Amino acid sequence: MTTAARSSATAYFRNVWDNVRSVATGMRITLKYCFQRSVTVSYPEHRLAFAPRYRGVHEFEANKCIACDLCAKACPVDCIYIDKSGPRRIDKATGHVEASDPKNGELLRFAVDYSKCLFCALCTEPCPTACIHMGKLHDLSCYTRDGAVVEFAELDKVGQRTPIPLWMERNKDSIGWVKDEHDRVKAGRLATTAADIPPVK
Repeated sequence: MTTAARSSATAYFRNVWDNVRSVATGMRITLKYCFQRSVTVSYPEHRLAFAPRYRGVHEFEANKCIACDLCAKACPVDCIYIDKSGPRRIDKATGHVEASDPKNGELLRFAVDYSKCLFCALCTEPCPTACIHMGKLHDLSCYTRDGAVVEFAELDKVGQRTPIPLWMERNKDSIGWVKDEHDRVKAGRLATTAADIPPVK
């Protein structure tokens, strides 16, 4: 056998050995992870764990809103829409806007367009009455573009602070934690406000 033929055969068997070793290494890694416990969360059967400062769909307290437009002015994408019939004042005794006071205007519209919202929480910082908060609901899927615009003033008329997503409405009877969250939203109870940007002192 010539030297050239010998080196060609050596190179051939080295390539075969390298390929077998590469496949064995890949199979070892695959088998290592094959028998490990799954890290995937079966959502919505199991609840997702969010960080305390997670910023989800807003929660709005209309009875504290003075319609000053500061949140709309702070919004970098102009996704907050406010209409009012006149200025509103907070009653210092109750901490709320008294609707029965004839001097107070009416909050006609407070809406957020979630097709544009960045969830940056910049709207919570300038609010003088702390009436807008970042909530914990993360999914607000809908079938139309109009469905992405949430009318918070209308929600307040039924006692809600944030919208109830479709998935929550459909799964509330079959999944325990979803029912708890649905009941919280329906009752108008606020989630934690840890995601709000604290005012500068």
